[in-house]
Amino acid sequence: MDGPDIAAPTELAAAVAERLPPLGRPAEVVPAGGFLRPASLRFEHGRTDPDARYTDWLDSGALAREVLAPLGPGGSGQYLPVLWDVDRNRAARAVPRPMPPRGVLLAPGALLQGIGLAFDVVVHLRVAPAARRRRTPAEQAWELPAFDRYDDEVDPLSLADAVVLADSPDHPALVLQGRWA
Repeated sequence: MDGPDIAAPTELAAAVAERLPPLGRPAEVVPAGGFLRPASLRFEHGRTDPDARYTDWLDSGALAREVLAPLGPGGSGQYLPVLWDVDRNRAARAVPRPMPPRGVLLAPGALLQGIGLAFDVVVHLRVAPAARRRRTPAEQAWELPAFDRYDDEVDPLSLADAVVLADSPDHPALVLQGRWA
């Protein structure tokens, strides 16, 4: 589930995860935010650099290595729920967990498409630029150019399997691939 913080991808992933077990599909949520790089790398160009936010924050290699590959074909079936404790700026020292049989992994976060992560299905939570500007808290407004760049360079709408129009948090709308043009 790919989308900016204001679209609440982690909360949506948790809500979906709660609904899957009664359908015979246990679910685990592993937020991409647990795979951020250390502060020394994220903030090398300052704490409010939108280009660094776009390219330098997520350790996509670690997310692929510790979560996606082990749960993919031929993998061990054991995933790491978190790698980096952002608040303490140190390794989280988490223990790998087994994915239950028929389990579903939900990996919510921002700016996740177009970087080579092997997701089976991608749901993009689209917040239009005008809505992003309206809804983003002032202290996070410096991130807005990163999301504009993401829209321009990656075109997450075209890569996603499904899109949730999330301009209004009280009225999301699901759109299947190719029907939002």
